[in-house]
Amino acid sequence: MIRSKDIFARSGDAEWQSTPDGNRRRVLAYTDELMMVEFAFEKDGVGWLHSHPHIQSSYVAEGRFEVTIGGRTETLAAGDSFIVPSGLEHGVKALEKGRLVDCFTPHRADFLA
Repeated sequence: MIRSKDIFARSGDAEWQSTPDGNRRRVLAYTDELMMVEFAFEKDGVGWLHSHPHIQSSYVAEGRFEVTIGGRTETLAAGDSFIVPSGLEHGVKALEKGRLVDCFTPHRADFLA
């Protein structure tokens, strides 16, 4: 995983961790300003509604998700993406097994603990 001055990351270097909502994530790369994280969901897995001060952009790498942002819900599939402005409540439900790749600015220090 990229840390500070590294610029390349290999997927095998990042370890999967369980999330509090029962899914998995792995930090792929980060600097102080930016972080990339992959999330894996089983069918019907839920990313609880939450908010944070970070700006988030997300790419649906695999599967279909019901995505709720600020009370608006859309169904997104592989190749689709979304942005979550700072402080806006959001969450997802996996309609089938899938993966999201999220970028956060600044980085999520809570994911590094």
